[in-house]
Amino acid sequence: MTTRKYKDLVEQRTRQTLEEWSKQPSVEEKDIHRFLHNLKGTAGTVGLKEIEELAEQTLPLFGDDSRREWPPAEWGRYLYPLLTLLNDNAVSIMNPSGLPDGNKTEDARPQYEILIIDDDVQLVAYLKESLEKNPYYVSIALSAERGLKIFYESKPDMILLDIMLPDQSGIEVLNQIIGKAKKERIPIIMISAEHSKEVQMHAYSLGVMDFIKKPVDIDIFLTLIQNRFELKREWQESIIVDELTGAFNRKHFNQTMKQLLSDYRRTNRVFSLVLIDLDHFKAINDTYGHLAGDEVLHTFSEFVQASIRVEDVFCRYGGEEFALFLPNTDASSAKLVVERIQRRFSAKEFRTKKHTFNVTFSSGITEVKAGEEQHSVKLVEEADKALYASKHGGRNQTTIYTQQLLATKFDSVLNVIIVDDDALVRRIVTSEFADWKPSNMAKVNISSYSSGPEFLQSDWYSSEEKYIVLLDGIMPVLDGIEVLERIRGNYPEENIVVIMLTGRNNQADIVHALQMGADDYVIKPFDMNELMLRIERLAFRFLF
Repeated sequence: MTTRKYKDLVEQRTRQTLEEWSKQPSVEEKDIHRFLHNLKGTAGTVGLKEIEELAEQTLPLFGDDSRREWPPAEWGRYLYPLLTLLNDNAVSIMNPSGLPDGNKTEDARPQYEILIIDDDVQLVAYLKESLEKNPYYVSIALSAERGLKIFYESKPDMILLDIMLPDQSGIEVLNQIIGKAKKERIPIIMISAEHSKEVQMHAYSLGVMDFIKKPVDIDIFLTLIQNRFELKREWQESIIVDELTGAFNRKHFNQTMKQLLSDYRRTNRVFSLVLIDLDHFKAINDTYGHLAGDEVLHTFSEFVQASIRVEDVFCRYGGEEFALFLPNTDASSAKLVVERIQRRFSAKEFRTKKHTFNVTFSSGITEVKAGEEQHSVKLVEEADKALYASKHGGRNQTTIYTQQLLATKFDSVLNVIIVDDDALVRRIVTSEFADWKPSNMAKVNISSYSSGPEFLQSDWYSSEEKYIVLLDGIMPVLDGIEVLERIRGNYPEENIVVIMLTGRNNQADIVHALQMGADDYVIKPFDMNELMLRIERLAFRFLF
């Protein structure tokens, strides 16, 4: 469905509402506020910029809880100018691809993830908006606890850390993460209004890359970020070993894949690719701590490298996922090797001060095949499909890729739920998700609710499924913050990603939402392409 059609729907709904109100003796002020609030979000989303701006300018004149009655002669002075804009054929609209003309392209997809740990929500919101105009994706933590959680779960590419935090100091956070950050080559930049010489010297001595003083000069700030990411890119290109695990890194994985494929095309010498994923690794971190998780990764890498041949290549593919190349080895022989490692590793005991535990892994294998066009993406997809079959089959097992697996539809389900009192927003988002097919999901269910009570009272949750909830921040009866509190209080966080949809000036809502466990927020009006990118990134973190 094109944006032109959505534009027509906005115009039709606006005219219809004003026409109905003009026939009534009066309209309650809170209803006018609700109308303008929704119009601001939907008009901006579909590209009706002038209407969005007029709605935004008019909105503060009407209270969201006032029951004052406004006759047509009074409200008409503020709302009838909308009709003039609706007749303006020069209104800019988004092109059929859903991208604003002359703006975002595929090259503008976020390349790096930045984690900001700072409780100054006005500054954080400003930095987020400024950074995301560039190819960056920004995660926000308003407390040390939340920041540490995001750091260990998502491994950002850079951290911006304030010294003054509500639950503990930024220096304490720095002491907890600096060792891992150095090993993972994640630059940390302190950003603080407390910038005495002693504080700066202490921060630098602990290992921060830069110290930015508040207030922030945004032009210098953005240039600095770009400079540091260029340096990070040069770091990454100069090394081929993952420092935490001792395995080769993703760069060497790509080089090895290219080399083995080239060799195969010359000599027809077969090789196998194994993708390996440690089972329930997040639970290990949550139960025994992230230091124990790091020990598991390091020990597993040592274990595998001691169990393979000199010509085999073992790489850390990402997070708790690894890859193993076995030259001159078909898939059946590779499976014997991997299953031997599997049996021995699952018997190994890990110890903390109070606990002893074991760890298993799942794996998927594919081999380069004669008579088929071979390329790296295809091989990784095949091994990943086999890996998912192992996980779906109960974990701690190894599966060889076959054509039959390609046609297999596992019973995994991802639910996308839109909770918004604006019917047009629900319609737009539902339509955009209709053709979305994330990897390894047999089925995507899309549903929508017009209010918080309708959503919460429905039979929406199953422990066997995953959920992405798009939640409007301001709704009648029960607002989005209250709905978020009930979601986080009554359901396991690991199965549910929540993205708040909020108005630009609702800073208090943003603060509360992030404190209550919202995974991200998107400001209305939003670009659908940007929203999809955010959802894909967040979904990747908690899907298999």
